[in-house]
Amino acid sequence: MASIGNPKPSPFIPAFFALFLLLSCPAIPAAARTRRVRSLKPCEELAFFFHDIIYDGTNAKNATSAIVAAPAGGDKIKLDGLNHFGDLAVFDDPITLDNNLHSKPVGRAQGFYFYDKKEIFTAWLGFSFVFNSTEHRGSINFAGADPLMNKTRDISVIGGTGDFFMARGVATLTTDAFEGEVYFRLRVDIKLYECW
Repeated sequence: MASIGNPKPSPFIPAFFALFLLLSCPAIPAAARTRRVRSLKPCEELAFFFHDIIYDGTNAKNATSAIVAAPAGGDKIKLDGLNHFGDLAVFDDPITLDNNLHSKPVGRAQGFYFYDKKEIFTAWLGFSFVFNSTEHRGSINFAGADPLMNKTRDISVIGGTGDFFMARGVATLTTDAFEGEVYFRLRVDIKLYECW
């Protein structure tokens, strides 16, 4: 005698449905298929030098930077002795195309650096290159750690304005000259990977 009621479902229906879903989904999502792969080649490369002359109490006319904060009891004219830990300096340094301090500036490096470790000689930088010349107008903004004892150090290019609107990339710093605690010159090789 046949039973009346709901018939038992076939085991093939769920398997068929799962196979249909699997075959209808592409292996690579549509967004990933249309995304462009970024090139590792820079869209622009620049090189500049900036010259920092720290105020030492006797060079007010020529100084381009000054200590504005020091550890408790620290001197704001002379850098602290223990890897300068805790000293904060602000600067408005000339930028040149060569390593001659007396070359015509193409802009200004404006920002700050502070010495942030007791154990080793290192700093943290936040600054902008501000240009107002016939070749470049606008600014490039930088931030990052600067382990000063390394021959080269990379910091981030985090933005810009004018000719460098929304720029992103890497700047490689090299200490080009260092004269005691009063003067240093950095070579800054900039590779921009996002140019608008």
